[in-house]
Amino acid sequence: MPFDALLLVSFGGPEKREDVIPFLENVLRGRNVPRERMLAVADHYYHFGGKSPINEQNRQLIAALDKDFADHGIQLPIYWGNRNWHPLLPETLRQMKEDGIKNALAFFTSAFSSYSGCRQYRENIAAAQAEVGDEAPRISKLRAFYNHPGFIGVMAGHVQKALQELPANLQKNAQVVYTAHSIPVSMAQGSKYVEQLQEACRLVSENLGRSGDYLVYQSRSGPPTQPWLEPDVLDYIRKAKLKSVPAVVLAPIGFISDHMEVLYDLDTEAKNLCEELQLPMVRAATAGTDPLFVGMIRELVAERMDPSLPSLALGNFGPSHDICPENCCLQGAVRPPVTGVS
Repeated sequence: MPFDALLLVSFGGPEKREDVIPFLENVLRGRNVPRERMLAVADHYYHFGGKSPINEQNRQLIAALDKDFADHGIQLPIYWGNRNWHPLLPETLRQMKEDGIKNALAFFTSAFSSYSGCRQYRENIAAAQAEVGDEAPRISKLRAFYNHPGFIGVMAGHVQKALQELPANLQKNAQVVYTAHSIPVSMAQGSKYVEQLQEACRLVSENLGRSGDYLVYQSRSGPPTQPWLEPDVLDYIRKAKLKSVPAVVLAPIGFISDHMEVLYDLDTEAKNLCEELQLPMVRAATAGTDPLFVGMIRELVAERMDPSLPSLALGNFGPSHDICPENCCLQGAVRPPVTGVS
């Protein structure tokens, strides 16, 4: 069956102050998170007027994709569904069904494989298909793109630009500190999240002829008793200062756009810490709607529509699988297979 649409699948975010608590309740549903912790996270959103940038960034990405598809002769309508806020996946799949969509490709706004960045989205889609019922569209996920030359190229360009924004005398010995969302260690052990992150960081630094750069984590939200991936970005910044690192570039390689975690955890908390420590810091841009990144998404779509096209990938691991195996991106205990979405 030919593909007849592209579905952009994302996390979602509040767009006004009144949305914040309902949004966070959606995010935390089924998780044993104290309400005071949720209210503390809500303050991060209130700091920016209650509006996350993620929805507007997805609108901009869809607009850029629409133009790029038209310029390259790809005739696919683009739909958009979120996990946690409107437009929610069941709403979107219902609209797709009404529009006669039968077999869509899906682009997940996550470059790396983990339960929360891959399998959970597949489960969300399967639940939405069940809610929509008979004739809900079939959904096929595009492969992970952490080592695609388009993603590596755009991140290398943004890191290079950030390095050039440092004072000239600091650029040579500055350290690039790559950041990604921390996840529970048990979740990381069920996926290739860390391995893929390390490879992407290596590829970007190699592209720039650099060595000695470092991967850290940010935005952990679990209880102190649960081990999460470390080191934390703020802890690492303090150590970098003690080691006399002259300057740092923070490169949020784990995020494809400026999510709230980037705006608050890096542009606010990490920036304030660097100022306090008198450690020069520049934050590199995320992939966003850079034409190279938009072109990468088009290439991922084209290769699934035409298997004769090459699957581009850099580094040691080659292109990721197109269809996720049953044991892909587990979270701790063995979970049932995901049906209806590949």
